[in-house]
Amino acid sequence: MTEAAFPATPEPVQARQRLWSRYLRRPVGVAALAVFLLVVLVGLFAPLLAPHDPNFVDFNLTQAPPGHGHLMGGDSAGRDIFSRLLYGARTTLYGAAVACLAGALLGVPAGVAAGYFGGPADRIFSWISDAAQSVPGMIVLLIVAAGTGADFTVLMITVGAFMAPGYYRISRSRALAVRKEPYIDAARVAGLTHTQILRAHMLRAVYAPVIIQSALTAGIAMGLQTGLQFLGIGTASNPDWGQMMNDGFRTMLTHPLILLWPSAALGITIAALAFMGSTLADLVNSRTAPAPRRSRAAAPPRQEGGATGELLHSAADSALRIENLRVSYRTPHGDKQVVHGVSLDVAPGEVLGIVGESGSGKSQTVFSALDLLPADGTATADGIWVGGSEAGSLPRAKRHALLGTRIGYVPQEPMSNLDPCYTIGHQLTEPLRAVHGLSKAEAGERARAILERVGITDPDRVLASYPHQISGGMAQRVLIAGAVSGNPGLLVADEPTTALDVTVQAEVLELLRELQAEYGMALVIVTHNFGVVADICDRVAVMKDGRIIETGPVEQIFGDPGDPYTAELIRASQDDTESRADLDAAWNTAGRTVHS
Repeated sequence: MTEAAFPATPEPVQARQRLWSRYLRRPVGVAALAVFLLVVLVGLFAPLLAPHDPNFVDFNLTQAPPGHGHLMGGDSAGRDIFSRLLYGARTTLYGAAVACLAGALLGVPAGVAAGYFGGPADRIFSWISDAAQSVPGMIVLLIVAAGTGADFTVLMITVGAFMAPGYYRISRSRALAVRKEPYIDAARVAGLTHTQILRAHMLRAVYAPVIIQSALTAGIAMGLQTGLQFLGIGTASNPDWGQMMNDGFRTMLTHPLILLWPSAALGITIAALAFMGSTLADLVNSRTAPAPRRSRAAAPPRQEGGATGELLHSAADSALRIENLRVSYRTPHGDKQVVHGVSLDVAPGEVLGIVGESGSGKSQTVFSALDLLPADGTATADGIWVGGSEAGSLPRAKRHALLGTRIGYVPQEPMSNLDPCYTIGHQLTEPLRAVHGLSKAEAGERARAILERVGITDPDRVLASYPHQISGGMAQRVLIAGAVSGNPGLLVADEPTTALDVTVQAEVLELLRELQAEYGMALVIVTHNFGVVADICDRVAVMKDGRIIETGPVEQIFGDPGDPYTAELIRASQDDTESRADLDAAWNTAGRTVHS
């Protein structure tokens, strides 16, 4: 099983149901599942199914052929082979379950943590995984057997420890992909801690590959435990297939049937597990690969310059104030700066638009304020203030505590920022309970009320729905509801209307403006569309190549743009049919005149 066999994004519930229905259409997979379930039932009900006591010795049955009430004959000690075979299934399945559980408990959390955090955690856990694979397993198992008196459970836990690197590699690979998903950033901005994100989102994402890996690991564990039992490690009073094979091996030239029955049972069971795992992996791997998500990489910078941007308010009077922000990314050729000394501020109750084309650095600027830059990005500034308090120099934990409480965030691509594994209700109430300490009932009532406030007329249905069951416009309203549910003083909206049609765009902008006025929040809108700026903003900062080239009130910028680039952006918005219609409607509604 290879890491590439697993998808990069978690599946919603309906997708897992479709996967199950597709599995049932695979004859080989169904046959393998039926065989394995039969072995499980035989092991569970062995005391009811076995016709004889598996340890009862009848010397007349020694090496007896099948017949006379003994379906498979007797072994070399005079015990009924069929009864021992049924009880042996129980022992074998128990050992495989213990090994899989131990391997998953050791490998999955480490793999998820390594993939999610990266850096030193990734290097340390990967080194431990590589070291575990280099240890001669059978020698260690023999030493453990000698030191524990051949305790079967301890032996199988040891086997599981040697299976842990397989779980680790798959979990790490999956976590590396999932941590880049927008809904993980959304969870951070909602105020969830790393522990809560790991438990609620990252671990959930590795369920499918762990199940597939367990099917294959169980077969390997059965082979190893049978090998140990074949070598005589175990208790003679506990029937198991390995001991039966050892007995048959010593008499296979004269009585080959004694070896045949346990060998066939073991081979069929391992084959069933292998076919089950391969069928699941084939189905998962054959799904259509997810569309690539929006890249956050900014355009190459021009030569560095001084601070850009006009500051109108003191730090104490600002909802957000950024001074001389620089953002750099590590590359194979050294650090590359993409934001060059940006300064800006927004007062409580004010709406600031940051506008510019893709790659201008506007998203990098707000991601720096939110502390959401990727691992290879570094932000430095003379100061970042949130609500009048200096936040840029705070430890990450204290800065993280601002998210979901004093800062709300509305991302673009609404469907990508909702976890497909959870209902809308769960995703709205989770931050309210974890960050704001509300009870389950209080969080549910708060979520329902805020959905009604953002214009969702059937909140109960939406709360019970999964993201794929609602429209893009409704998903954006859900994200807005989540962002304002904690009553933040600052709301940051990153391209909040990009993925929506023109009618829904107008509704979302109107909703943002209403909520901003109702809650008295400062609102920062990041956009490439001057039509959005005209509709909702009080003041605008125009960015190009990582610098702010012009700032001012919206009327001033539209009436007399001071930079040719600003005039070009305005013309581009006006030339676009949908944007021009929005622009004219917005200005007519506001009683303003747009100057071409």
